[in-house]
Amino acid sequence: MTARTSRRGPTVALAALTVAAVTLSGGTASAAPMPVPQDINGDGYRDLVVPAPRATVNGHSFAGAVVVLYGSAKGVSATKRAVISQGSPGVPGAVEEGDLFGASSALADLDKDGYADLVAGSPGETIGSRKQAGAVTVLWGSEKGLVSGAGLPTAAPADEKQAGQDVAAWSGPDGTQVLIVHRNSTTRLTGPVSRAGAVGSAVLHDETGWMRSATFGDLNGDKAADRVLVTGRMGGYSGGLIHVNSSLMDHPPRVLQGDGLTSAVGDVNGDGYGDLVVGDPDEPDAEGPVGHVGGAVHIWFGSAKGVSYTAAPLTIHQDTAGVPGGGESHDAFGASVAVADLNKDGLGDIVIGAPGEAVGTKQYAGAVTVVPGRATGALGAGAYGFTQNTAGVPGGAEASDHFGSTVTAGDLNRDGRPEIAVGAGWENDEGGIWVLPGGTSQPVYASSVAFGAADLGLPPASGMLLGGVLQQ
Repeated sequence: MTARTSRRGPTVALAALTVAAVTLSGGTASAAPMPVPQDINGDGYRDLVVPAPRATVNGHSFAGAVVVLYGSAKGVSATKRAVISQGSPGVPGAVEEGDLFGASSALADLDKDGYADLVAGSPGETIGSRKQAGAVTVLWGSEKGLVSGAGLPTAAPADEKQAGQDVAAWSGPDGTQVLIVHRNSTTRLTGPVSRAGAVGSAVLHDETGWMRSATFGDLNGDKAADRVLVTGRMGGYSGGLIHVNSSLMDHPPRVLQGDGLTSAVGDVNGDGYGDLVVGDPDEPDAEGPVGHVGGAVHIWFGSAKGVSYTAAPLTIHQDTAGVPGGGESHDAFGASVAVADLNKDGLGDIVIGAPGEAVGTKQYAGAVTVVPGRATGALGAGAYGFTQNTAGVPGGAEASDHFGSTVTAGDLNRDGRPEIAVGAGWENDEGGIWVLPGGTSQPVYASSVAFGAADLGLPPASGMLLGGVLQQ
């Protein structure tokens, strides 16, 4: 691959990126700041976790918080919620300026008690004299919600920074695992995980170098966790490298032939194997197989042998036949990705955020595209998109909202059709979250709801990134 210098647009710099994963029956996994909804309080409804990593808490700016919107037969509302920070009862640590609690999060039942547990990263946490050392906390799900927790260990050297810039968690027949992303490496924790935060083992993965994100998924149908590590931006690529089940002992390395920044796992073609979907939102220096103007999404299809380390991925973008819009510089198409069977046809549909998309004359207003899964043929047919100007969607598109900063999907009202949740990290300078109920073929836009900081009980704070993510 010819070396070239990576470029990125202002949208990526401001809105940054996220990841959400939907796995098969082998286990549960999710990563980065708006994870796939799961049932935290055991009432039978999945719950939505929304980040506010630069929220002000008890007067401390950028301390960070997460908001849990509890699912119900009527979906989610602002009244059935919990705002959780390091100042909440039972949460380890203390509220401090710049901790960025909730900058990353993941959900999985780590103690196997039937309640989903929340793993939350605080990459700005100071530990002793180590500024920005970072920390990761597990908060235990219960009938009363998230009311207690523990700090998790890492295997990183003492000089590593920003532990928790991303996290991923897995709970399946093969046990429990947690990935903690640091600036230059990743810690993998294997269960059992005790209520005090003790783990079975902690292994350092430092084969990747500069890190961006991580996720788990079942790519070969064995119901065990496959590990996906995505590096930070590197020269010669429009994003970072993608390592699948990699280690320093691999010769050659288990690196996929493509690049990106965000990832999700779901069965896009309905063959029973999880497929790896990677968002590649940056601007390439030259058009090619690993980059497209305005951003792209790459798909590696799983099989009994997992994903191929030598085959080129299937790539889709806004210039792909059937996909609405067109590729324009700094659209950041693929800045966030999720996979869920939205129309209940047995195929995973790809939800793609493009927070840099212009809507009319409103630059960086943002948009979301859904590309339906297909058993055969090229992806793109039947794709559709929506913005804040779509009829029925609350609000209106404004410049620099960055609608689509984060996306996830899950059935919040137990009607069998997943809702789509969308974050706009700079809505009204504070951020916001939209929840669009599932419909027969597309979301029921007229029944959508939106929440701002005031709706969720968060004090006003410029740039709190409610529903958004940090620059990386």
